[in-house]
Amino acid sequence: MSTKRGRQKVEMVKMPNESNLQVTFSKRRSGLFKKASELCTLCGVEISIIVFSPGKKVFSFGHPSVETVIERFIARNPPQSSPTLQLIQAHRNASVRELNVQLTQVLNQLDFEKKKGEELSQNRNDNKKEYWWEGPIEELDFTQLKQLKMSLEELKKNVAKQADKVLVQNSHAQQFFASSTSGAGIAPFESKNGLFNPDMMHNNNNNNGYNHAYGRGFY
Repeated sequence: MSTKRGRQKVEMVKMPNESNLQVTFSKRRSGLFKKASELCTLCGVEISIIVFSPGKKVFSFGHPSVETVIERFIARNPPQSSPTLQLIQAHRNASVRELNVQLTQVLNQLDFEKKKGEELSQNRNDNKKEYWWEGPIEELDFTQLKQLKMSLEELKKNVAKQADKVLVQNSHAQQFFASSTSGAGIAPFESKNGLFNPDMMHNNNNNNGYNHAYGRGFY
């Protein structure tokens, strides 16, 4: 029975492994953007995040947009508004909120599918250990290969016995039908049209030592 280890605390130092660093950055960036989207949806705040990856790629998230938040931060004054601008801004904010909700739903679905995939992978590994003979033969150890060989040899013997049994049964059936049909013949008084057949009578009597002439009696 395997024991699961709890989540271990990650030491807050830069990772020396380049591959692990890229994977961790991708996961943490998605989580950060998700939290920012939830903050915008729940509190109606304006937010902007700009991230440069270790590979020098730029990723950003902003509500209502990165440029708007940056310009407002630089000016340190709220933008001048008019009824038309307010209407446009309200429509934009509504669209952005809807997109944020959709983004949150997609991220939640992605997390759900990820967990489901991990569970399926775990079940596959458990089944692989339990039904080891269904796996690739290259992955079996010596003991498993030996046991598989013995099982296949036993299966071969059983198949041969069953094949011999079926062959004997078919042979007996053919002999029975052959003996049943060997004594069958045409009666002397039968013909194809149902009338008396004198030739058949003549041939049968010759075999018994008699000689008949049709319509003349014995001679």
